[in-house]
Amino acid sequence: MTDQLPDVAQRFLRYVQVDSPGDPDAPEDRVPSLPQQHDMARLLAEELAALGCDNVATDEHAYVTAAVPASPGAEAAEPLALIAHIDVSHDVPNTGVKPQVTLYEGGALGMGDLTVLPDEVPTLAAYAGGLVITSDGTTLLSADDKAGVAEIMALVARIAENPELPHPPLRIAFVPDEEIGHGASLLDLDAFGAAYAYTVDGGPVGEISYECFNAVGADVTITGSVVHPGDAKHRMVNALTLWRQLDAMLPQDERPENTEGYEGYFHCTNLTGDCGEVRAHYILRDFDAAGMAHRRVLLETAAGYLNEKYGTGRVSVAFHEEYCNMAEHLTDVPFLVDNALAATRACGVEPQVRAIRGGTDGAQLTFRGLPCPNLGTGGALCHSLREFVPVRALEAVTDILQDLVARFV
Repeated sequence: MTDQLPDVAQRFLRYVQVDSPGDPDAPEDRVPSLPQQHDMARLLAEELAALGCDNVATDEHAYVTAAVPASPGAEAAEPLALIAHIDVSHDVPNTGVKPQVTLYEGGALGMGDLTVLPDEVPTLAAYAGGLVITSDGTTLLSADDKAGVAEIMALVARIAENPELPHPPLRIAFVPDEEIGHGASLLDLDAFGAAYAYTVDGGPVGEISYECFNAVGADVTITGSVVHPGDAKHRMVNALTLWRQLDAMLPQDERPENTEGYEGYFHCTNLTGDCGEVRAHYILRDFDAAGMAHRRVLLETAAGYLNEKYGTGRVSVAFHEEYCNMAEHLTDVPFLVDNALAATRACGVEPQVRAIRGGTDGAQLTFRGLPCPNLGTGGALCHSLREFVPVRALEAVTDILQDLVARFV
């Protein structure tokens, strides 16, 4: 069956079987966070070179870049970039992926001992009668973002086969460690030479995103006073108790499990410690800059209250910026979204403009001066063992990309 699949699906099946995990606990200066990402980078560089791309390069950080010459007559157009990431989520087992190709006949979609029901993913029913790719249920599939990688590569292959397809000079980049917040931060934009870009990363076919969270990380350190519990009255300060109090002072209805749409949140992602010391990591998310400022004040106020009650210096909070809402910088280039909308409709898909309740490489690149909305890949239930992608979705996104690049000639 697999040898009869379209090129984009064959590429996807090949890529998901190349392990490229990231390590969220790696030192920030270690890029990629795990060396297996070099395997994926080398494979893509080899394929780009075989397709006749110019300036194919992969560096010591597992960044892959290449240039595709413009179609005849479009040489003067401004270069456009397509970008995806090669690492995969660490939320569930992510190595040794064994992709399965299933003829989906409607109802429950199975993958090993797991199933997905159409009620859970409304788009699933539309693919009845077609082929769907899943894992075997023991790992993620890694459609996020190897579906995006495959779709970009399939477009490059189409152009290599037919250079007359209208397109401006194209710049291609595949980057490491997006899932742990590093992403495209080391991409040399001057050398890359693109005027505009799109990331192809997650979401249903036709999804277009140019808004994302403002994102801040907060490291909370709580210092207790340890004495024998039999002689602790008025003497012990239990750091675990202080953390429970601090967490309870944050709005309980503003947690990820209680929010949607444009609602922001506080999220404690990691907690370590004991009676003597607790370290907690929070992520703060808000679409509005003023809302984010308010969240920081709430956390600082909670820490200040505990310091006043239990003694100065008990609780400290260190904030660090992660990314900002890219909408602030994309309003000056509305044609990027307009072209994506037009290309999606031209391919028979009704576009869905959605704010990203997360971040993409596009947010970081936009703030670095490369305007970069995000396009969906057709994958569903990403970061889970039940992740899947229909073959028709992979083809549809490749078609959208082909129409999209033609609009920049």
